Amino acid sequence: MAQEFVIKSQDIENKVNQLLPSQGGFQAGVDFSASTMIVPIVDLTETAEGGTTRQDLQSALSLTSCTAFSVENTTSTLINTTGYFRVFGAFSGASGTGARTGTFNLTDGTTTKALTSFRLDPTGSNVNFVTQYDFIVFLAAGDSLTATSSGSNIFLIGNTRQLADISGNLVNPI
Repeated sequence: MAQEFVIKSQDIENKVNQLLPSQGGFQAGVDFSASTMIVPIVDLTETAEGGTTRQDLQSALSLTSCTAFSVENTTSTLINTTGYFRVFGAFSGASGTGARTGTFNLTDGTTTKALTSFRLDPTGSNVNFVTQYDFIVFLAAGDSLTATSSGSNIFLIGNTRQLADISGNLVNPI
């Protein structure tokens, strides 16, 4: 059998008034009560929102959900559809002449903004450089994500994976 307790606390009352102003505070003579009875809480939010797979599992990689890319000495459009995308992989470079870069850009066809850029300076012979990247990008209608390698032996290699559509609905791997 559950036991009932009355809680009289000005601090709790003030916090409830702060968090729930529409409640208008407590009525005279009404206090909080607590019980030793255990009441289970079942969260049906995921199912009510139309998804049955956990969010972390919905971002899993699969054979058909990833699109591989490799960019060297050129500019390539990686994604030109709307939504939220994960972009991950590695930038690598080998010694050569002059400073060279690998850059990810967002563009709407008129304005271009660099998201991230990697630079390799010539510092002698047989210099190799590798660094990983992993970021999420949002593309609105008309936007594109491009990758640019400014020279030979400068590589942006990786994958893209759509995580959600433009409305934020998670995309399951297929």
